[in-house]
Amino acid sequence: MNSNTPFNRGGILKMMILTAITLNSLLAMASINQQATRNPSDTSNFDNIHQINAGVLNIGYAELGPANGQPVILLHGWPYDIHSYEETSAILAEKGYHVLVPHLRGHGTTTFLDAKTFRNGQQAAVASDIIAFMDALSIKSAILGGFDWGARTADIIAALWPERCKALVSVNGYLINNLEKNKQPLPPKAEWGWWYQYYFATERGKIGYSNNWFDFSELIWKNISPKWHFDKATYERSAASFKNPDYAAIVIHNYRWRLSLENGEKQYDAIEQKLATSPTVGVPTVTLDGDSDGVVPASDGSAFAKKFTGRHVHHIIAGAGHNLPQEAPEAFANAIMEADGLAK
Repeated sequence: MNSNTPFNRGGILKMMILTAITLNSLLAMASINQQATRNPSDTSNFDNIHQINAGVLNIGYAELGPANGQPVILLHGWPYDIHSYEETSAILAEKGYHVLVPHLRGHGTTTFLDAKTFRNGQQAAVASDIIAFMDALSIKSAILGGFDWGARTADIIAALWPERCKALVSVNGYLINNLEKNKQPLPPKAEWGWWYQYYFATERGKIGYSNNWFDFSELIWKNISPKWHFDKATYERSAASFKNPDYAAIVIHNYRWRLSLENGEKQYDAIEQKLATSPTVGVPTVTLDGDSDGVVPASDGSAFAKKFTGRHVHHIIAGAGHNLPQEAPEAFANAIMEADGLAK
């Protein structure tokens, strides 16, 4: 340093402070800009699937949001997979929820630990899988949401293990199967909506679905969500989960079991006996119907209202079909947050 240059400590300190303030401001602006341009449906976590041993399965699942957030477990239906919840999960994660979306047995990267385990699709088995999943991740209680198979599974857990379910979102209301009731015929229009169940009841249907699951499932998507104009890439992303070697066996058994054409496993008999009584759900619940559902016509919820003995709200979602979370992700996310609010 030139000895003739004055050394002003105060000036240097001020410059350092100003520089730090300017740098922090620039970083804050960059963060704001990044948040402003971020796509809320940026769901790269769905490409980074976790695996965990739980019960009889090694379960694959997507995980979004802070680990210390309120746990939310979202359960898909048939013929769908975890991608039904991509956008819903992103919305909830941004709100601070810890979202977990598991592949049900026979789907995606979920596999059986023992090759000899019976490929069982009955409702008690699927519900037991999710309880084991929660145990494996040390989740004592979660908000559960689902549609189709997923709604049924969530309903069962809420009814039989209410301590594990803080609140519930169930598309199409109360879906717990009663095998004796299932033997009773429905009105022709309702029976027509379940045509594939009778196809699966035949040997022709078993072979047909095993060989043609790709085209068959795409047809189902179109028929039961007539206003949902999904593109090829959207369908193929989910259809990749149907390549699971146990997929067709689980699907066929599920529907044959419902019609009492195939037996379940004895280890689930006690659970099925409880479910045969059509147990009520006492946890706070939001039920949803899509007004364009090609399987279950939208209703005011009065037909199943008595099954939900806790705080219960029902909504009809305009334009949504059977795959409601993927067709109306914001509405489903709002229902999860509404259910959470009912529980407080």
